[in-house]
Amino acid sequence: MKHDENEFMQHELRLPELTVRGMLLGALLTVIFTASNVYLGLKVGLTFSSAIPAAVISMAVLKMAKDANILENNMVQTQASAAGTLSAIIFIIPGMLMIGYWQGFEFWQTLLVSLCGGCLGVLFTIPLRRAMVVHSDLAYPEGVAAAEILKAGSHSEDTDGKSSGLKEIMAGSIISGIVALLTNGFQVIAGGLSLWFPVGRGISQIACGYSGALVGAGYLIGLTSGLAILVGIIIAWCGFVPYYTMTGILPDGMTMEQFGGVIFKDRVRLIGAGTMGVAAIWTLITLAKPVIEGMKESLAAVNMSSEERGLHRMDIDMSLKSIGAVFALTMIGLLGIFFVFVSAEGLPMNETLTFTVVGVAVATLMGFFVAAACAYMAGLVGTSSSPISGIGIIGIIVSSLVVLFLANSFGIFDMPGGEKFATATAIFTTSIILAIACISNDNMQDLKTGYLVGATPWRQQVALLLGCVVGALVIAPVLNLLYEAYGFVGAMPRPDMDPDQVLSAPQATLMTTIAQGIFSNELAWEYIYIGIGLGVVLILADQLLKKTTKSCALPPLAVGMGIYLPPSVQLPLVIGAVMGYFVNKSVRKAKGEEGEAEGLRRGTLFASGLIVGESIIGVILAGIIVVSVSGGGSDAPLAISGFEAVADWLGFIVFLVVMTIFVKVIKGNSNN
Repeated sequence: MKHDENEFMQHELRLPELTVRGMLLGALLTVIFTASNVYLGLKVGLTFSSAIPAAVISMAVLKMAKDANILENNMVQTQASAAGTLSAIIFIIPGMLMIGYWQGFEFWQTLLVSLCGGCLGVLFTIPLRRAMVVHSDLAYPEGVAAAEILKAGSHSEDTDGKSSGLKEIMAGSIISGIVALLTNGFQVIAGGLSLWFPVGRGISQIACGYSGALVGAGYLIGLTSGLAILVGIIIAWCGFVPYYTMTGILPDGMTMEQFGGVIFKDRVRLIGAGTMGVAAIWTLITLAKPVIEGMKESLAAVNMSSEERGLHRMDIDMSLKSIGAVFALTMIGLLGIFFVFVSAEGLPMNETLTFTVVGVAVATLMGFFVAAACAYMAGLVGTSSSPISGIGIIGIIVSSLVVLFLANSFGIFDMPGGEKFATATAIFTTSIILAIACISNDNMQDLKTGYLVGATPWRQQVALLLGCVVGALVIAPVLNLLYEAYGFVGAMPRPDMDPDQVLSAPQATLMTTIAQGIFSNELAWEYIYIGIGLGVVLILADQLLKKTTKSCALPPLAVGMGIYLPPSVQLPLVIGAVMGYFVNKSVRKAKGEEGEAEGLRRGTLFASGLIVGESIIGVILAGIIVVSVSGGGSDAPLAISGFEAVADWLGFIVFLVVMTIFVKVIKGNSNN
């Protein structure tokens, strides 16, 4: 059944929008995308926006219902994308295991931190909707793209011969799933290439993972961010690592390759952290004026009478009474879970209450300002490109300094395990801040999509809250499953685990290191200061490029990521970004702007499929490994021996095949 686009914008609309079947489908997609994002985030420190694949899957499934429509599909993707984004709490919470404070993920504590933080992120962005969505010319790339896909699906539901997009997602998922199974399950093909080479008296490394998911993520972040990451790789591995290995003294019993790895971990990553931190602060400073103006407009709108505001369906947010009720419940939940967390230490009641109230206050107040900044950043550069990691770094530093003050006041460091408790409290506080930041970053994209397709805002906000509930239920079990199967850097559940399979959890490792360094007074601040100085130079370079050229930029946060993350993770991102740019350019030359837009759509969906497929296989393999180990078996139960001699070549060939298929998908068939 076809509908006129303007029909969905009408005030008097009697179409199913927030439906039971839609919410059930949204919940199912939430489970899939949350599990995928948790795995990808722990492995490489990146998550992906699930709005577009969720919209495509929703259209394909709900098309079987006669009365399905664009507004119902929009609600499904709203719920699924919100929960997928909530998984970014994994950027900090694994630190609880890394410091040995938790022995496994505490289900209820992880659940309530995710749920309450996510709900606050939803509530904090409601007053910003008018200013940043309705009365703003911000780009909202993912939000606009999701709206276009929903519109295209609505208009072409009776049209044969045009791809709905589900085909691309399924193809990408199957291909990357098979490759991940061969690589990490059967272990018959190599997962990447690593080559160390001398630089004078020092050493450096070229490393590239053969991950389809990472190539897909690179395609999604685009050329500018991809090249900025490449600049970061060059700075780290052609500059800092060779320099420090040349000027340092090789410890006894350590190979040069091991020394290079230690230099990268203990020095260069801190430089990258300093760069990311100053880049995030700069972003917040540049956003201060528009965020304040948006808040003023939103507060003025709240004080208007119903007649002044108008009563159009598309301009009705959740009522102040509903917002107040949800806010009160969330604060009760946060205070309760924080009290339970702190009281386990056995402190006097006045100290326990002080830690509880101050911790929740810091998380809520900082979360409010972070939410406003993240909402604006989502509109400016998109959810995938927003500096959530930098926000986390600022959060852990602020939380650690507040906890340091309280701990010194109460003599916590004189107690056995006092330093570990202080570190855990800072991590716990930051996890709430990150949950708020991630959800607010995503919500504005969803509200923009809804605005473009004619959704009712309050219904979307309810769907976002539902997404937080389902996502929070999924995160803790998946985290525990992955931890038991693979382990994290510095936190291995069993001594005989394969170090090559360990999940790096890069942001959690960094933030934990920063917190521990602040409390032990042993943080190598000199390297963070170098990173801050480098970040300032990169900010100036970025501003100069923007002023002197029309299209060139050097996002300092992306450069910081290039310095901080290992090259095996970064190079596939760069390859995906560069490949996407040149292939899309060739499509534009051959088929014009319309052909390029269609190629970009196919590429985006296929890239999303690559990420989902590899991530889901990672989660399934984790379950198989846990079952095997629990029964006294191997932690590589599916491994097939005999391919060691050819695994490297097979891995490289399969990687080239996947890249070739990716290019063909973007270019499309001749009849498209």
